[in-house]
Amino acid sequence: MDGKKMTALNKKTVEDIAVKGKRVLVRCDFNVPLKDGAITNDKRIAAAMPTIKYLVGEGARVILCSHLGRPKGEPTPEFSLAPVAVRLSELLGQDVAFASDVIGPDAKEKAAALADGQAMLIENVRFHKEETKNDAAFAKELASLAEIFVNDAFGSAHRAHASTTGVADYIPAVCGYLIQQEIKFMGGALADPKRPFAAILGGAKVSDKIGVIQNLLDKVDFLIIGGGMAYTFYKAYGYTIGNSICEDDKVDLAKELIRQAAEKNVALLLPDDNMVGDKFDPACNDMLVDSYNIPDGWMGMDIGPKTTGKYAGVIKSAGTVIWNGPMGVFEMDKFSKGTYAIAEAVANSGAVSIIGGGDSVAAVKNSGYSDKMSHISTGGGASLEFLEGKDLPGIACLNNA
Repeated sequence: MDGKKMTALNKKTVEDIAVKGKRVLVRCDFNVPLKDGAITNDKRIAAAMPTIKYLVGEGARVILCSHLGRPKGEPTPEFSLAPVAVRLSELLGQDVAFASDVIGPDAKEKAAALADGQAMLIENVRFHKEETKNDAAFAKELASLAEIFVNDAFGSAHRAHASTTGVADYIPAVCGYLIQQEIKFMGGALADPKRPFAAILGGAKVSDKIGVIQNLLDKVDFLIIGGGMAYTFYKAYGYTIGNSICEDDKVDLAKELIRQAAEKNVALLLPDDNMVGDKFDPACNDMLVDSYNIPDGWMGMDIGPKTTGKYAGVIKSAGTVIWNGPMGVFEMDKFSKGTYAIAEAVANSGAVSIIGGGDSVAAVKNSGYSDKMSHISTGGGASLEFLEGKDLPGIACLNNA
């Protein structure tokens, strides 16, 4: 990792600054699912609590902000953060005041009235179209509520919005515990991994992971491919893939990636056997076939037992494992075995194990092995961009240590 990217590993945190008596604006990810105005899953709120409790415990005057949904730049009642304030009060064990606006009189009045160790939540920042445009005037007004900015919303760190990056132009900016963990594990793995370093990439499309593959080819010892993207690689090798998903316009790219892997002495592993179905349906007929000869009328749906054994062997030998993307259609029970077998192998490997967001996180949690992973990323798109080696605006804007 070059010097520019290394700076992502050296950001100031909440523990590097004095916060007592200071108004601290904290960007969280409270984009929680709601049904009839009630929160149906509060994990994102719970994930922000270590940072919030630290700041409250240190006597900061905490102003929390977040987006929720896509209200298209205007106040929309169903996307109000009011229910989040109620849940925050319960989790924090003290009243968390809710401001009915973002940079209006209610937010300013409540922020000015905060005492040391108190917290409040302002309304959905996306009720202003200026938020997603990273409008300088809006960002300055938002920053004026506080004296310090803390970004703890890794899931939004790849977006250059007013509340994720713009405010950092006006007040000192540091990261919270969630982003600190992402930098420590994901950034550390990319910069200085314990070897052998294995990356497991799955999901439907090669096109979704081009940047990730190209970045990792300079870093990993093993690149393990599964999921729908494997069939594009099969076609590049001239295999028969039946009705399996394939990006025909990416076959030449797959050939080039195979060539690059060989040139860089990276072991690029593809499945040896696959579970296939005769239609994309949980009730389909299924059978096990060799990967190089998937019959016409059948589509690959999961990796087979020979492949899971091969992959598990590599994973067992690894010092660092990054996993992004399932090995098959794990949402269908009969095609979940490969993904869950890989989850088990990673969990028992003893390696530094990093699960990189999206469907792979859901798969690991469904498998029951999430508590055995070193780190499960809180970002989907942000995780992918981090793995691609891109600078994330919400991290790049933070003060260096």
